Amino acid sequence: MPIKAGRLRSAPKCQPIHHFLCGLPLQGVRMASSSCTFTATLRPSLTPPPALRRSPPTLQSVVSNPLACSLRLKTASRIGVNREKPESRASSAGHVITTEKAKGKVRVLDSEDYLAVSLAEYTAHLSDKFANQRGAFTVVLSGGSLIKSLRKLVEAPYIDTVEWSKWHVFWVDERVVPKDHEDSNYKLAYDGFLSKVPIPPGNIYTINDALSAEGAADDYETCLKHLVKTNIIDVSQATGLPKFDLMLLGMGPDGHVASLFPRHPLVRADKQWVAFIKDSPKPPPERITFTFPVINSSANIALVAAGAGKAKVVNEALGGDDLSSDARRIEMIKAGKPDVVNVAPSADQSLDLLPVEMVSAEGELTWFLDDEAASDLLTCSYWMFD
Repeated sequence: MPIKAGRLRSAPKCQPIHHFLCGLPLQGVRMASSSCTFTATLRPSLTPPPALRRSPPTLQSVVSNPLACSLRLKTASRIGVNREKPESRASSAGHVITTEKAKGKVRVLDSEDYLAVSLAEYTAHLSDKFANQRGAFTVVLSGGSLIKSLRKLVEAPYIDTVEWSKWHVFWVDERVVPKDHEDSNYKLAYDGFLSKVPIPPGNIYTINDALSAEGAADDYETCLKHLVKTNIIDVSQATGLPKFDLMLLGMGPDGHVASLFPRHPLVRADKQWVAFIKDSPKPPPERITFTFPVINSSANIALVAAGAGKAKVVNEALGGDDLSSDARRIEMIKAGKPDVVNVAPSADQSLDLLPVEMVSAEGELTWFLDDEAASDLLTCSYWMFD
């Protein structure tokens, strides 16, 4: 049953928090609750590194024909590969594969650096689109290596051309730790990205780290419902769930996304928008996370994986040898509704899947892979771009 926005207990208010890097009050950064103030002891001042200003790398092949990759024959015949003409110089460092809707579009880039270039171009394009259409661009970040992959956005031309004032930033999951803690996804994003772009502090929505895991999850959900009510976040017409413009997801070597881990009961959660976990298989144990119905309601999902450590899971999610499991996965995600692909699988089915296999955007799902992450999926060949 679709989850719809409920009545708000109270509208979240913007409250200042102390910036953990400079020790000064940072006005406007939104915590999901105004029930208490942030009074943690501050660390000594640190100076964040300056934004990089290097130009994007020249995208040239080392051979006369671009080095591309093609799916192994058994996989290609199964998921229906369509090579597409590159849309830009960034995509000329790799190629695009189109699969059925449930699996999405797959971009394979020749290196992690080219992946970062392609991801920046993709994100900037969506930023322009939604800023013009809606007057706002809602972006959901994750932790881990995803933040590193956003590094090209802080360089020319994007640092000067993106309408950063229209961005509204959220987290698909967060560790229940202080914001200056090394495990904090906010700190990771601030150090690697947010400190280098002029997004208004009031458009950055952090968890209230003074609350328990359960309280923080409930509080963040209340904040989202308020932003849906005020039209900052769009709404899915199919489900009534928040419809974020762009969900940027990383993926763990075990196939987890957000804080939704393989065979954990939380992958079945479909009543809450934001859930909490106290027994995470990865430290720290206490976290909050979006549930799959909310993740899959997004207008666009970018699933980013780089490095050989992700190759096995990428192959299992996009390739694999079990045709019946692929058919079962697609059927359970669609749940008998061809135009709605954000319905959570049943309890028994979901525990048989990797969490990354359960990602299926209501809008568009695009995979960004470097050659190492795609190494179990692909074999190399030469072909000419038209």
